Amino acid sequence: IAQYQETSEVPMLIAADEEGGTVSRVSRNSQLVATPFQSPQDLYAQGGWDAITKDTTDKAGILKELGIDAGLFPVADVATDPNAFIYDRTIGQDAKGTAEYVTTVVKALKKAHSGSTLKHFPGYGNNQDSHTDIVTDTRSMTELEDNDLVPFQAGIDAGVDSILVSHNIVNAIDDSVPASVSAPVHDLLRKDMGFDGVIMTDDMDMAGLADFMSQEEAGLKALQAGNDLILSSTYASQIPYVLQAIEDGEYSEKDLDASVTRVLNWKEELGLLAE
Repeated sequence: IAQYQETSEVPMLIAADEEGGTVSRVSRNSQLVATPFQSPQDLYAQGGWDAITKDTTDKAGILKELGIDAGLFPVADVATDPNAFIYDRTIGQDAKGTAEYVTTVVKALKKAHSGSTLKHFPGYGNNQDSHTDIVTDTRSMTELEDNDLVPFQAGIDAGVDSILVSHNIVNAIDDSVPASVSAPVHDLLRKDMGFDGVIMTDDMDMAGLADFMSQEEAGLKALQAGNDLILSSTYASQIPYVLQAIEDGEYSEKDLDASVTRVLNWKEELGLLAE
């Protein structure tokens, strides 16, 4: 990480999945972290919101020491079925409890000057795993508004830095493409929910998107839809594709500059651009 920063003209934003429990990259290595990060449900069972707050603060400190600016958490999905794909990664509570969890973590991360990321907008619910298949969410808009969107709005109100969008096709918002490349989904975030921070895609190699369109097309579509950051391992071919789209008038430099500005603002807030 230090070498990356030394060779980058503009300081890089380094992030890693550190939800705790089943999704934790750094603490899998005992040489980096003595005790693996626990899942939100285990922490809450042990000590309620105080345990969540302490763990978040401790985790942020460990990540910062390693040069990691954002842990890509908390998970804001509301899942009530223990058999659901996302359940073990959530706080395991209803919309109200999940909103409290999200607010607690976002505020703790902000106090620790560590980046916060809500995922996976607009909410997985009890749907299947889009890592392995194209997933269609058939719930009504009323169900989403009364349940899944509640924790995301709570996180926005608490000052969350970024929001990660899923690859699920959410029929109530846009039944034509995955949420990550859907303009109506991003309009909901920006216009209806008032989010002005960084929006990013989920991993573009996941089948929910990769089986739907090519990586090059997906990279451009993600930006056109309103994402600021693309989580991709195919950037070498995606970047020329995007540049060509700008030359062809399919994607505007104004929109690109707006996304770059949001990312730079986030870096500045994290102290990465300090002279």
